[in-house]
Amino acid sequence: MKGIKTAISIALTCGASNAMAGALAPRASSLSPVTVKGNAFFAGNDRFYIRGVDYQPGGSSDPVDPLANSDTCTRDIEEWVISLAENEDRTEFCPTRFTKLGINTLRVYTIDNSANHDVCMNALAAAGIYLALDVNTPKYSLNQLKPRDSYNHVYLQNVFATIDEFVQYDNTLLFFSGNEVINSIPTSDAAPYVKAVTRDMKQYIGNRQYRKVPVGYSAADIDDNRVETAEYMNCGTDDQRVDFFAFNDYSWCDPSTFTTSTWSQKVDAFSNYSAPIFLSEYGCTKTARKFEEVSTLYSDQMTPVYSGGLVYEYTVEGDAKQQRFGLVDIQGGKAVEQPDFASLQSAFKGTALPTGDGGFKSAGSASTCPTASKTWLVGNDSLPAMPAQASQYFKNGAGKGAGLQGGGSQDAGAESTGTATAGSGQPTVTGTANAGSMPTSSKGAASSVRIPELSAAPFACGLVVLISSFVGATLL
Repeated sequence: MKGIKTAISIALTCGASNAMAGALAPRASSLSPVTVKGNAFFAGNDRFYIRGVDYQPGGSSDPVDPLANSDTCTRDIEEWVISLAENEDRTEFCPTRFTKLGINTLRVYTIDNSANHDVCMNALAAAGIYLALDVNTPKYSLNQLKPRDSYNHVYLQNVFATIDEFVQYDNTLLFFSGNEVINSIPTSDAAPYVKAVTRDMKQYIGNRQYRKVPVGYSAADIDDNRVETAEYMNCGTDDQRVDFFAFNDYSWCDPSTFTTSTWSQKVDAFSNYSAPIFLSEYGCTKTARKFEEVSTLYSDQMTPVYSGGLVYEYTVEGDAKQQRFGLVDIQGGKAVEQPDFASLQSAFKGTALPTGDGGFKSAGSASTCPTASKTWLVGNDSLPAMPAQASQYFKNGAGKGAGLQGGGSQDAGAESTGTATAGSGQPTVTGTANAGSMPTSSKGAASSVRIPELSAAPFACGLVVLISSFVGATLL
């Protein structure tokens, strides 16, 4: 795997207490790639619980890539100043928003797969933060109202190009193949196409001989067919099944309890699920949020089944109703903390991540595919075959992504013309990781970046930022 040399000069003035005065002892940051074992995530031999936020500054109305803009990501991740004095290895550190929250994961909904992400992904890694990434963009995605037309080779090329860009970072935690495509009873007939995309992504990763980044689906917060969606995504042959299942859940509104919120019923419903489950969005949308659900989410009531969750959302976006849910408001390029920020910070601070394996299940079996009903419109277990023109990417690589300025894919490419044979999505390893698709710029996860141990003593930071990046190819 290729690495990157990035010189980041960030000038800070830190007003520290006497106890904090002087240089802080640096430590090396190295993130282990996360894998799936049974119904849980693991980083090395330690169970990994997602504790994070949904992060899309600008919102869906103005899609931009927050990880391609170093000013944006370094504002929110953490800033550091490295002494360049010869014979001196000293680092002073000022925490910013992500550090103060104590998160380990960001979810990003839209990225520009034609851009370079080295600076931000390395900064995330140095801060101990993984990325949960949606591979779709507004122009390149499945259309829930015409899934057959929009499931085409142009769409898949862009999805695969996104995989190419991010699979090389050790702190890429997982890929979402879709987000809320099924958000009603009528749209459940799009499920076979979502599942086909999951299959195709897994096969592409396998054929390109990439690290096995988990691929799964983020479901909408609807009671009508949440369980059916979960069962459907985890039934069938191994190549068709998700590596994890996530869903959005806004049902806990303080004051509440494990039972009153209906969380206990959902834990029971998924108690035998054989893949990791987590909340891809959570936080009440009806009342003021104290985030009292955090202590339950990471308790032994839920850890045998759930692997944490992501709070919706980091920045204030949209109309007045939505604005109450931002942790920070971006004003003049600066992040201004909102009441939700302090509430979440307090909740996380008061809830330690679980130790041990949390009662996870090391083995399990595929779910039984749901039968068609008045709330689930899928009548059989067959999936559409991958569009024939997309098979070339397995051998030759996807090539350059369309980014956010491309013409779109929903009516642009060759569609599927048949039904896939069960098991046909298994990797055939026809290509190599270096054949065509691997970007020439390096994509290491900043395993050698040094950041300091953080004392509990409070201190204030005045920040002046100057960033200089020099990218070169080297081997880690």
